[in-house]
Amino acid sequence: MKNKVLNDLFDYGLKIYQYQNSFKFSLDSILLAEYVIINSKVKSILDLCSGNASIPLILSTKTTSLIDAIEIQKDIYDLGIESIKYNNLDNQIKLYNDDIKNHLNLLKDKKYDIITCNPPYFKVDNEDFINNDLSLSISRHEVKITLEDIFQIATRHLNTKGEFYLVHRANRLDEIINYAIKYKLPVKNMVLITTKKSDLPYIVLVKCVKDALLGIKIANEICIENLKTYQNLFKELK
Repeated sequence: MKNKVLNDLFDYGLKIYQYQNSFKFSLDSILLAEYVIINSKVKSILDLCSGNASIPLILSTKTTSLIDAIEIQKDIYDLGIESIKYNNLDNQIKLYNDDIKNHLNLLKDKKYDIITCNPPYFKVDNEDFINNDLSLSISRHEVKITLEDIFQIATRHLNTKGEFYLVHRANRLDEIINYAIKYKLPVKNMVLITTKKSDLPYIVLVKCVKDALLGIKIANEICIENLKTYQNLFKELK
């Protein structure tokens, strides 16, 4: 039986519901939310593969803009709804329980200034598939959505010059760049993350801009070992 708990959302002054022995928000979601730059021109944000809404919750500390979010798994969606209500953010964050591949019916022709996504990282194959916990499998493996699907949906719902922020495994960077070019969302900024100074980067954060010219600015690699806070981690990029 899943044990629901109410935890601090790091040091953001927010609370978040999650399952103690199953689904929890990841550090990667924190890094992605911190990586997003929101200025006064941003009026609308969409978060894909939202989980228990950790990214929208953190983004709400940066902006008063409206935030839509989509999560396919009902039990995890329910956690997100509870967290949104607990933090009195019902008027800012709208979380949908749906398959994001149903985006045309769900969102119609709606466009956004920023789209974020912390998607499943692993392809479905005989080597790394599949976790016995279906919820974890859907969260970690491309069971319901693929990397290419994500780019197709992002480009469909971004305004021209809108920004798409993605966190993923560094070993899939070649695919990310290929899909970014294919769907007219070229990567404009990239940061590699390590957990220890002696390790190779395992996480990559990218910012893509719809209909932008080619050319990537590669930021200095960031090591997150022994950090006590992730706030303003990317302040030099602003």
